[in-house]
Amino acid sequence: MGQRQVVIAGCGFLGEAAAFRFLEAGWIPLGLCASDASAARLSAGPFPAKAIDISRPIPVPAGWENPDLLIHCASSGRGGADAYRSVYREGLRNLLEAFRPARVIFTGSTSVYAQADGSWVTEESPAQPERETGKVLLEAEALALAAGGIVARLSGLYGPGRSVILQRMVDGTAVLEELGDRWVNQIHRDDAASALLHLADASVAGGIYNVSDNSPTRQRDIYQWLALALDKPMPPDGPANPNRKRGITNKRVCNAKLVKTGWSPAFPTFKDAIPSLLEAAGI
Repeated sequence: MGQRQVVIAGCGFLGEAAAFRFLEAGWIPLGLCASDASAARLSAGPFPAKAIDISRPIPVPAGWENPDLLIHCASSGRGGADAYRSVYREGLRNLLEAFRPARVIFTGSTSVYAQADGSWVTEESPAQPERETGKVLLEAEALALAAGGIVARLSGLYGPGRSVILQRMVDGTAVLEELGDRWVNQIHRDDAASALLHLADASVAGGIYNVSDNSPTRQRDIYQWLALALDKPMPPDGPANPNRKRGITNKRVCNAKLVKTGWSPAFPTFKDAIPSLLEAAGI
């Protein structure tokens, strides 16, 4: 029996980390990138990569027909609803038609939960996003589920060199939105990558899984941790930003379904990750 193949569409911040996880576990990854430069950089490493526009019909590289697993974790960048349709819905449709994988994982977002009352949300909670971008994500989820696959709904992704909250604290643009009472749900990039590898196991049933750390945290508590670590004052009070692409929500994401399958995060809370984030940022 040959080594298992995994196609990772969107081999960027999360996808590249996931590719190395799969490689270490004995899989053969193929990274699909949006640019020739990214594909060339990755191809100089231990696994192949191709620059492919997934919003169009996809030419399948020789030897990659019917891989064991396809993971869609491509990003729309800063695009709006049209970009979401191209990358998420049509992108996943094109990938499934081209590769015809044995198993598929679509990385969605917990932003599809529009709850704003601070309540806990599970995979059984209503997902009724108000923004068109969230509705497109649900359409893409439906494609993955119809194929018998898995939807990994990710909370806010952060990691080495990438944390909006930390960056705002460092550059002085942080604001305690409406006294900082809103709940924030996050997942470290490395924990998200380990979750994707875990969900690839055939023993994990298809369906929807929330991929979030163990501790939703109020915004003000996160800034208090960072203020202490950086020896900075707390941010000033201010209004919530109404222009978020995926809308403003206030809920606590429960990861119990995923944890019950045997997965656990290396960074149970954002506070646990702060030392490594500061080190990566050279602070």
